[in-house]
Amino acid sequence: MMSYEAVHTFGSTTYFIFMLLFIWAVKIPRTNPGAGWWALSICCALLARLSLFFALPTDDQRLLPVYVAFNVLEKPLLLTGLARFLNLDVRLRWFWSAALAAELWLLLALAAGFAPFLRASGYCTVNALLLAYMGRLILQNRAGFPRWPMALAAAASLTLAVHWLTAPALIELFPVWSRYAFVVGTALVLAQYFSLLAAVLALFQMRLIDAEAKALEMAFQDPLTGLNNKRYMTTLFDQALLLATRPHHVVAVFYIDLDNFKPINDTAGHGVGDEVLKTVAARLKSCTRSTDICARVGGDEFVVIATQLEHERQATDVAGKLLTRLTEGIQVDGNVYALGASIGIALYPQHGRSLAELVQCADNAMYHVKRNGKSGCEVYGAAAP
Repeated sequence: MMSYEAVHTFGSTTYFIFMLLFIWAVKIPRTNPGAGWWALSICCALLARLSLFFALPTDDQRLLPVYVAFNVLEKPLLLTGLARFLNLDVRLRWFWSAALAAELWLLLALAAGFAPFLRASGYCTVNALLLAYMGRLILQNRAGFPRWPMALAAAASLTLAVHWLTAPALIELFPVWSRYAFVVGTALVLAQYFSLLAAVLALFQMRLIDAEAKALEMAFQDPLTGLNNKRYMTTLFDQALLLATRPHHVVAVFYIDLDNFKPINDTAGHGVGDEVLKTVAARLKSCTRSTDICARVGGDEFVVIATQLEHERQATDVAGKLLTRLTEGIQVDGNVYALGASIGIALYPQHGRSLAELVQCADNAMYHVKRNGKSGCEVYGAAAP
């Protein structure tokens, strides 16, 4: 069994390291505010441990109130940090009132000359109740937070509560337990702070991943319609070509320009025009498959890349389906607006091997449709210019 000196040296050194880690975590931008409170709480645990360490050589009982003061102060700081970490609306004054009651009990017990068992029972019970409440809060509110660190923090807190509650009685019955109690308590406290630090860092990692996902979504998505944008289309086109290289599969690029959209913007306003564009986007999605790419590339211009077509004629079938759906009336605020659509079609690899070539060919075919009366579809090169 390790000596008191070894236990307190190990505990103090490890507490100091954890304190530095929490302080470092606080310095990270957008870190959860609980980390700062936990830096303070483990600082109190460190000071409590140091007071015992310096009292050992002289057996100076005058340092006992110092140890208890810092030890008890640690618990409301722990709970305050938890409330900030979990963003809970709890009455923090109850934590501090309980800690103050424990301090007053110790002073009263020392002044009255109470036996060590009675003296310790007061502040140990308060510590146990605060730690038990901490474990309960974690279990009730851990949803949406890092799973295993929160589970470990709850387990360590509840086990520490049992440890503090039973320590006075066990030491009274078995004095040798006082030596083991410090080892067990040190291990549980380290497990508790390790799990809290892991929760802070894991939550920070989750936020970074979410922020990156949102940034990518914004980079590849048209904010008005929710369709993909030109950047996404360019990025994903190579994957579409991989599908096209399968036997008997064709890739078709449809360039779609809405007819009669400008008069809607001019007469009904851009708000109505935006709603019309959203409906158009929804209809394009409904007419295409999950393997296809739908993108908005301009004000009223869209590109659809259809993959895994079985033959070239299927491209005109898809264009006809899109045209039929897009020319249906669109109702906004009780008014029905009629649109048309001019659709140009380019096929890979007949009309080009790069996306830029295919889009240009489909665009040329679309303009040919417009020059010949609008609201139709045409494959590039199928008709004389």
